[in-house]
Amino acid sequence: MNLNRIIFTSLITFFWAFPAYANDDGDLTAVEQQQVSAETPGLFSKSSSFKIDFSQIKSDEYAFPLPVGEVENIKTSGFDIVTKKGDNVKAMMPGVVRLSRNTSQYGNVIVVRHDNGLETMYAHNGSNVAKVGQRVKAGQTIALAGGDGSRVYCQFAIMVNGCKINPQTILDVENHKLLSETVTFRKKGHGVSVSVDRKKNKVEHKEKGGEESVDETSDSSNPFGGNAVCRIDLSKIQQWRYPLDDDAHVISGYGGGRHHAGTDIKNSPNRDIYAAFDGVVVQAGPYAGYGKCITIRHAFGIETRYSHNAKNYVSVGDHVKAGDVIGTTGRTGRATTEHLHFETRIAGRAFDSAYVFDHSNHVLRQDVLQFKKNGSVVRLK
Repeated sequence: MNLNRIIFTSLITFFWAFPAYANDDGDLTAVEQQQVSAETPGLFSKSSSFKIDFSQIKSDEYAFPLPVGEVENIKTSGFDIVTKKGDNVKAMMPGVVRLSRNTSQYGNVIVVRHDNGLETMYAHNGSNVAKVGQRVKAGQTIALAGGDGSRVYCQFAIMVNGCKINPQTILDVENHKLLSETVTFRKKGHGVSVSVDRKKNKVEHKEKGGEESVDETSDSSNPFGGNAVCRIDLSKIQQWRYPLDDDAHVISGYGGGRHHAGTDIKNSPNRDIYAAFDGVVVQAGPYAGYGKCITIRHAFGIETRYSHNAKNYVSVGDHVKAGDVIGTTGRTGRATTEHLHFETRIAGRAFDSAYVFDHSNHVLRQDVLQFKKNGSVVRLK
């Protein structure tokens, strides 16, 4: 390879890893200045994906939005930072203020478009300090904390191309730190999928009198080990997402006369399917009567399966976070209507997903589940 080709390849790699998408007021359309969720022009024009290596971000290029605040209400769409009235809300990274206005849903809200393609939202502010088109530095004050009634907080979210992503993909929320990892953002239909190449950490633990190195990122395919039973405390699972949006409802439950192995959940066609928990994709593609199917293995011992999909957005080996969009609903395989066939499995055996999710209210149950190798399950509390 000649020198010119090496230089050209290096430049292409650099700009793909760190795209510059922040712009000035003159480039911002009326939609961008008025709507919280707006696509970023040109973000995916040259490629369907881009990467950010967060380990390369310098200390002066990152600041937690409210360093003195406490994080509450952590969800896949964002979280609240509770603080005192008048505390300074700070820009997380360098960028340009895309939106700064009062809205009925978010009160005083600011959206900053960052140079690397991300956007951050800071909502329910007491007052906004930064103006549309203003370039800000990481740690620069952009608003004063406000909130709702006696509760003072900032509602914070991270977006890519107008889609909110799980903030814990990028942040160690409890410690207010940026995670050292490379993240790929890939355009998928009207959504964005996120995959993480996280540096593996080794921890030491004692087992049977000795020490053994354990990979914290590994996923258990044999939760029983040498035991006859295993227990999973659902209340300990902090990150989760119901697999469809709130307008979904169950049309066919587990079991019954046809020995249904999953739960059929329906909303309108071609809707986003979300990963229920953090995990690794162990199967993705056409699978007999399941049609287009995805199976994700989770570290606490359960696998989740999503099938009859119109589209799959993930591949085997992808690491996903709870709430990541992994596909869209369809009727591939043996299906008479568009819906999601959702299964929960342990050690290869299906069990009723209603032990895990309250399907009526779309929430994770808080029970301790005890499983036997024959597939039986009971609630202990």
